[in-house]
Amino acid sequence: MKNQPYTIILLALVTFLAVCCNRGSIEYLRFDLQTGNQLAIDSLDAYQYHITTQGGDPYIRLHELNQSLADGKTVLTFEYRAAKGINFLEIFFLTKETGSFGSNVAGSQKCPGLAPTEEMTLYAVDLGEAIANANWNPERDVLRIDFGDQPDAEVVIQNMHFRERNKGENAAFEEKEAFKTRDKQQNDQFANYLSHTYPSTIERVEVLDSTILIKGSFVSEGSTAMLYAVKPWEVIIEPEQFRGVEIAQSPFAMEVERYEEIDGFNYDHALSKWVLTSKGDLLSSSRYADYIKPQENMPKGILHGRKGIGGYHIKRGYSADLIDFPVTSITVNVGISRFMYLDKREHTIEHQFHGKRYYFDAATVEGYDQTMLQALKHNIIVAAIILVNPASQSVDPKVGELLQDDHFEGEHAFFTMPNMTSIESVHCYAAALDFLASRYSREDNKFGRIHHWIIHNEVDAGNVWTNMGLDRPLHVFLDAYHKSMRLCYNIARKYDAHTEVLASFTHSWAEPVPVDGDYSTLDLLKGILNYSTVEGDFQWGVAYHPYPEDLNEPKTWNDQSATFTMNTPMVTFKNLEVLDKWIKQPENFYLGTQKRTVWLSENGTNSRSYSEQDLAEQAAGFAYAWKKMKQLDGIDAFQWHNWMDGRGEFGLRIGLRKYPDDENDPAGKKPVWYLYQAADTPLEDKTFDPYKAIIGINNWSEVLHEVE
Repeated sequence: MKNQPYTIILLALVTFLAVCCNRGSIEYLRFDLQTGNQLAIDSLDAYQYHITTQGGDPYIRLHELNQSLADGKTVLTFEYRAAKGINFLEIFFLTKETGSFGSNVAGSQKCPGLAPTEEMTLYAVDLGEAIANANWNPERDVLRIDFGDQPDAEVVIQNMHFRERNKGENAAFEEKEAFKTRDKQQNDQFANYLSHTYPSTIERVEVLDSTILIKGSFVSEGSTAMLYAVKPWEVIIEPEQFRGVEIAQSPFAMEVERYEEIDGFNYDHALSKWVLTSKGDLLSSSRYADYIKPQENMPKGILHGRKGIGGYHIKRGYSADLIDFPVTSITVNVGISRFMYLDKREHTIEHQFHGKRYYFDAATVEGYDQTMLQALKHNIIVAAIILVNPASQSVDPKVGELLQDDHFEGEHAFFTMPNMTSIESVHCYAAALDFLASRYSREDNKFGRIHHWIIHNEVDAGNVWTNMGLDRPLHVFLDAYHKSMRLCYNIARKYDAHTEVLASFTHSWAEPVPVDGDYSTLDLLKGILNYSTVEGDFQWGVAYHPYPEDLNEPKTWNDQSATFTMNTPMVTFKNLEVLDKWIKQPENFYLGTQKRTVWLSENGTNSRSYSEQDLAEQAAGFAYAWKKMKQLDGIDAFQWHNWMDGRGEFGLRIGLRKYPDDENDPAGKKPVWYLYQAADTPLEDKTFDPYKAIIGINNWSEVLHEVE
């Protein structure tokens, strides 16, 4: 008994050494406590921290590692406790330059959040792919962790480190790698299809009341060819699955039935494209309808000016601005999965679409009716922005499941690419578009009118704004987007022979935008042009967002990435000349004869605060952009976004009016409001001229530049 104290001391020493040895095999990560932004952090132990978020952008960097991750340790893991939880994490891979870590982001990965828990809970996320893509070196570079975007969240984190993948994680990784391999193969096949010259051709497709007329000619080693209707859920690069109608002579003109029963759906072949095949191979490229006989006799909408408002809705109030500016065009956000049901509900409007019934929330539709009618009253041209929210945000989970892309990987994505891989999903998406087109393309204008359709949002930043999985190859993404454009176009043209669809882009041009950019706008534009050449042209245009390089900074004339060359990384207000020149090049025209429509459908300059200086710089940014745009006749319309400052705009105060809930001046008119009103009036120069000094010019002609 008298040796017991020594025994206890010996056991404690053994335990301490075991822990030290165990910790010695793992390098735990340490937060750099001096680098926190909008958070408070306390060190509770050597590798334990208490963090409280204090704003909408809480983040902190970590110290460098002392070891390589070459041995496959790419899973970031830690234990945590958080009563409220964190809505998401985002890991940024920062590279070291000149001895300091700044904004040089080599890459990032958005990760699941921290679920609320009172007990210490294990968290793990595999960063292997992001580390490889960012070429990140842990011995030289550092990580930054963003803890969601909500204040007043508390979390205790301990024992953060990298480890190897476990069996389940490794299986998931290998499955993802196999999917990426298939994706790359499909990408190459789409590219080959678009660049291949086929011996046969579909020359024209006309959609009539109950039939479709297809004309073409073929060259075949055999004596016949097969004519096949490729449906939207089918893939042109899999012709071995096509079973068509035999064509015995060339040239040919064949009329086929427009409607066909497929798997219980009355399918409209106005949505198909037509192709010639032989023995499972393509003899021609496919062709969409060149002409669709409209059900209504709609007059062409005429723009009477360039001033517009983005994201307008009558329920936002302040509709007097439509008259006071006056406004000649608006965009209206239409999130179809936010008011669509598969089953009849109380206070819904029924819409029959080719044998199926769908239902739409009556109150939401009434809001759109009043918005469209208000625009009609003032002879305003309307473009509906077609958005598909993720399934988790859909009012009917069954609609959300049908419309969300199969590979949606967007815990932090705002919208999804519509799913077009099954007849059920295509029919649902088409029904929503048909409901809108039939309601807002009537000769009597009973509910108002939609003139044009903006297809989704900022698709060059698809991971965030039109997600169909992360980092999908260009041609795979482009094929899905082009299908969605064509589906909307062919449905809208059933009612209105003058309607157009517009493709939506950020201010990227020859390069993807940093961090969230996935494709360059120029690559996507060239891709859509290529489809127009190969599969038949259609009347599409461009909905461009030429915000300043830094959305916070209104002094856009200082943008470094906006140059006066056709391969500029970005097109912002500074170099709108590039967009104007591109759209006026004959090779980019609709059918080679008509300039395509360009709307600057979401853009504006920011006021960092409501100080006199910040408000003046915001106004100067607009004056600079407007005076430039006035000389560029390739640009048709300018919609200011956000019309009023919004709390959900990531801290931006980009409106013509202040916050509607501002304590001192709710929805107050900023100086830029008065400039917007004066634009294109006799008061323009008098109102604009005081801002020359901020821009640093003596004459407005100085804002215009030649493009190399």
